[in-house]
Amino acid sequence: ASLKRGKGVTGPVFAEKCDRVGITLTRFMNEMVRANPDMAELESVFASIQTAGKAISKLVGRAPIDGMLGKQGGGGAINVQGEEQKKLDVIANEVLKKVLKYTGRMGVIASEEETHPVEIDNKAHPSYGLSDVHGSARYTTVFDPLDGSSNVDAGIPVGTIFGIFEQDEAHILPDSFFQNETTLSPSMQQCLRSTLKSGKDLVAAGYVLYSSSTYFVFTLGAGVNGFTLDHSLGEFILTHPNIRIPPRGKIYSINSANSRTWDKPMQVFIDSLADGTNKAGTEYTSRYIGSMVGDVHRTLMYGGVFAYPSDHKNPKGKLRLLYEAAPMSFLLEQAGGKCSTGVVPIMDIAAKSVHQRVPCIMGGADEVDEVEMWYDRLA
Repeated sequence: ASLKRGKGVTGPVFAEKCDRVGITLTRFMNEMVRANPDMAELESVFASIQTAGKAISKLVGRAPIDGMLGKQGGGGAINVQGEEQKKLDVIANEVLKKVLKYTGRMGVIASEEETHPVEIDNKAHPSYGLSDVHGSARYTTVFDPLDGSSNVDAGIPVGTIFGIFEQDEAHILPDSFFQNETTLSPSMQQCLRSTLKSGKDLVAAGYVLYSSSTYFVFTLGAGVNGFTLDHSLGEFILTHPNIRIPPRGKIYSINSANSRTWDKPMQVFIDSLADGTNKAGTEYTSRYIGSMVGDVHRTLMYGGVFAYPSDHKNPKGKLRLLYEAAPMSFLLEQAGGKCSTGVVPIMDIAAKSVHQRVPCIMGGADEVDEVEMWYDRLA
């Protein structure tokens, strides 16, 4: 049975909990599977993601001590985005690739740090005398292993973003898609079919925030729950159940240094938040970290709006659709928020390339409705 679009997903029920431990992520996933047997194979995927989160949290925390700050290879190492790679970018990417590879449930992974999607070999070891017993290859995971890594040397919060799709051999790409891609092997074409989807096809999404605490926040299509890493137990503990974003807040999060190059609707909208001429008549406060995970997490907790719109330098936007904008949109909408380019819902956009960029406006439903109103009037 398919989990696509999170339809029919039932949230877990906890009759009791241990006062000394609370509800661990492991128990949460166990209850999710009991309530939704079709999610059984996701349990090992989430076990691996939480393992990666713990490992990356430790790496980030010890980076200054272990000499992992600075640029990969002393500088000059460039990823597919044209950005200089940090040492931690490369290490975090390898951690996630390795833990996901050995779930036995992963068919394809796609990362910010990889040029193309990577197919996973799920065959059982020959010594087992079995054939692919645990290798269902049911899922595709897309991720940004270390969002905000340009800030990591300054100790600013960074994070991991991920989204999970179900494999779908029948997923149809446009007829013209492969006509100029004669060098792509059949397996790579299938990798792209498994990856180039819209946010509506996600079955799970979330992020891990590495800050004063390490938070793991995610959705499985039945609301949003937040967990905090208890280092003494080595477990993520449920601390923020059933998160709901307020329909309107008092904070806007955007890089105002680019304001001269925004389009008119965005300029008018942000000005209205700053001077109190918005629909709520409230003067907003500006807060901007420069790490999407940190800024979106604050927006989720306190309300308001986060935006990275198009500008003259980035006419198509800067954030990546597949492994940044779409997963965060799925999560925020599950918490009662709304996400848009200003013109169309982010969740409606089918990816045409792995590293496609898109303008992003996400947060409380009232704020996003208001910015869409300005785009409708002025664009």
